Amino acid sequence: MNWLSWLQGFAGASAIEWIATIAGFLCVFLLIRRSRWSFFFGLIQVSIYSWIFFDVKLYSDMGLHLIYIGFQLYGWYMWTRNQNQQGQISPVSANAAEYAGYGALIVVATSLLGSLMSSQTDASFPYADAFTTCASLVAQWLLTHRKLFNWSVWIIVDIVAISIYWQKGLYPTSALYCCFLIMAIIGQYTWIKEFRRHTNSQVSLDSNDVSG
Repeated sequence: MNWLSWLQGFAGASAIEWIATIAGFLCVFLLIRRSRWSFFFGLIQVSIYSWIFFDVKLYSDMGLHLIYIGFQLYGWYMWTRNQNQQGQISPVSANAAEYAGYGALIVVATSLLGSLMSSQTDASFPYADAFTTCASLVAQWLLTHRKLFNWSVWIIVDIVAISIYWQKGLYPTSALYCCFLIMAIIGQYTWIKEFRRHTNSQVSLDSNDVSG
C-alpha cells in the first residue's frame, strides 16, 4: 500500500472511529499519569470499538471490548479505593512465577480461542486476533491491580494489533495503536520510576520508625 492510499483511507475514516481514537489516546495518557479518570475515557473508547470491530468482522476484538466495558467500571472502583491524596495510584510488584503463569495462560487461551474462531466463524486473522484478545485481558487485569509490568504486555499487544488494523484498513486505529505503543513504553518507564521512588520512600520511613 502506498502512502497516498494510506492518507486517503485515513482522511476518509468515520467520525465515530475518530471519537474512539481520541478517547483511547486520552485514556492511555491518563493511565500513564496513574489517574482513575482514564477509565472514563476508556469506557467511551471500548463501547464504540465494540461496534467498529463487529462491523469489520474482528469478532475476538469485539468480544474483548464488550468485556472491557466491565473492566472500565471495575478499574474505576479499584483505583478509587487505592488512590492517594493527589488522586493517583502507586504501582505494585509481582514475582516472576506470577508473570510466568499469566504468560502460560495467554498461550493456552490464544490457542483455544484462535482455533474456535478459525473453525466456527469467518473471522479475519483468527489467531492473531485471538492473541490480542487474550493478552489484552491479562494486561487489563494486571493494570487494574496496578501491577508494575502490565505495560510490557501492552507493548507486545500493540505491535500485533498495529499489523492487524493496518491490513483491515482501520488507519486512524492503526495510528492510535502506534501512539499506544510509544505511550506503553513511556508508561513502563514512568511506572518503574514511580515504583522505585515509592519503594525508596517506604524504606526511608521504615528506617526512621526503627531509629525513632
